[in-house]
Amino acid sequence: MTPDHSFIELILNASLLVQFVMLILALASLVSWTMIFNKRFLLKRGKQDAEIFEERFWSVEDLTPLYTRITAKRYEPSGMEKIFEAGFKEFARSRKLDNIDAETIVDGSQRAMRIAMNKEMDHLETNLSFLATVGSTSPYIGLLGTVWGIMNSFQALGTVQQATISMVAPGISEALIATAMGLFAAIPAVIAYNRYSYDVERLISRYDNFMEEFASILHRHAHS
Repeated sequence: MTPDHSFIELILNASLLVQFVMLILALASLVSWTMIFNKRFLLKRGKQDAEIFEERFWSVEDLTPLYTRITAKRYEPSGMEKIFEAGFKEFARSRKLDNIDAETIVDGSQRAMRIAMNKEMDHLETNLSFLATVGSTSPYIGLLGTVWGIMNSFQALGTVQQATISMVAPGISEALIATAMGLFAAIPAVIAYNRYSYDVERLISRYDNFMEEFASILHRHAHS
């Protein structure tokens, strides 16, 4: 019997509860890996887009053409572009109104940018809670399958007069597979959660710094 066949047979011969636990862990691992790759792509693109936009932003003196270029795009802007668009749009709208002071104009622009940034934060943090849940609960779910499998193995010993290791080993092996699958699902999820939480925090901090700098520019324009 080859190791692969032995492994498959252990799964097929396991009790229904242990098989159900293994199925849950396999699905959780598959979904978490999909989210890991998607989140990696999202954060990488967000960082690159922020670098490109900041370079364009600081290379121009008149921000109106930059705003026009962003609003003319066919796709919805995101990240730093979205924050800039929200702030500049509110600033331009408020300046057309009568009897409105400069501080009110700037405050309105800052509120618009804050709302846009909060939406970007929600988008960046999507699925992080799922990774945290998989990382924290998968070992315990696997342990449940292990405990149940070991209980069944020892209960089976009660029906025989003379117990041998060969009678117990298959049942314990089935049970330990559940623990191994729980760790296999949890470890990548925990690593990805910690890494991506740090990346999201850095990107949000970058957005926040840009928002403060842009608000200072709008403040000067509002008083000019």
